[in-house]
Amino acid sequence: MTNMTCVAGGNDDFQLVTHLTVTGSQFEIGRVLTEEARRLGWSPRAADPAVNRARMSWFERNWPQHHARLDGAAAALGLDPDQDDLALDGWNRVPEGSACSGLWCPPSASADGHGRVGRNYDFFVSTASEIRGRQPRPDELPMGARPYVITTVPDDGLASTVITMDDLDGCMDGMNEAGLTVMLLLADVENAAPPAHTAPQVGLGSTQLPRFLLDTCETAAQAKQALLAAKQYDHGLLLHYLVADAHGQAFVWERGRDGSEHAVEFGDGPLCVTNHLLHRHPDPTDLPADTTPSLGTYGRLRTLYERSKGVTLSGLDLRDLLRAVRPDEDPGAPFRTLWTTVFDTADRTLATRFYLGDGRDYSGELVFPASAR
Repeated sequence: MTNMTCVAGGNDDFQLVTHLTVTGSQFEIGRVLTEEARRLGWSPRAADPAVNRARMSWFERNWPQHHARLDGAAAALGLDPDQDDLALDGWNRVPEGSACSGLWCPPSASADGHGRVGRNYDFFVSTASEIRGRQPRPDELPMGARPYVITTVPDDGLASTVITMDDLDGCMDGMNEAGLTVMLLLADVENAAPPAHTAPQVGLGSTQLPRFLLDTCETAAQAKQALLAAKQYDHGLLLHYLVADAHGQAFVWERGRDGSEHAVEFGDGPLCVTNHLLHRHPDPTDLPADTTPSLGTYGRLRTLYERSKGVTLSGLDLRDLLRAVRPDEDPGAPFRTLWTTVFDTADRTLATRFYLGDGRDYSGELVFPASAR
């Protein structure tokens, strides 16, 4: 069963937000998502056959849900699922300079005992061509203008709801029916540069990683073990990931440029994350001053930490704190918070406001269940 509705914005607003719900087998979910991606202009990319065979084998062993969805993609495209020269999933792309803020408030620091994760998804309001220094194509929309909320309810597996900007087989953040929440943020903003190449590799691409955890894990402990065992690649643009569960556990997953892996935790208190590597700056009270390349990452984390340290936060308090670190509507600034989401791990819900344009404020808060069962 498939249902698609417009839930926020319109053609005259910056964003027009679609909520797509798909119920059925993983094969059917893959077929529907591929058909929607094709409608948006996506097509499969040529791939190195040896690499693609290895990719499919890795998915089959480690992420069977995605492997089954790729069989559905092949059916939607009228292709042989064993064909090796085309990659049937999307490539993962986060252009230079995105900047986001996130905060985990555990049950012990929450006014009602609900664990919550809040996030601002800050991104360009430009087209992909403009980001690359070119003139926009006729009728080319800004990259973040058509986000999707996607709820998948598989016959055999964890249901989830995710928010994605332009990648229908990955996501920027989401929650599954077990209450596991995952979100991605740029990790090393001061050294960010456009990826040198974007060919798919074996393992998990940047925006596939949150979807992989939501498909395969129910707790933060399971997610940590899955990440330690999984091949990952990012094309040189480092991201990190805030992972939290319904049992009050959370960590930030980071990979250094030297290939090192880090699961950063912060005891029982709130865990703040912006756009610098936490394992390099573990003390939130001892951060460098911001510079132009840092895009305010240190100041935003100071604000989050100082206003959450040692206090009890309500859901409204968390929303106010996210608003305090939201970029101003400065005509000269390239970023806006395209959406703000508060994930309630107890209620298993996502409450989101979407950016409609300067001077138009944000949409009313929309509440999505992690599962439509």
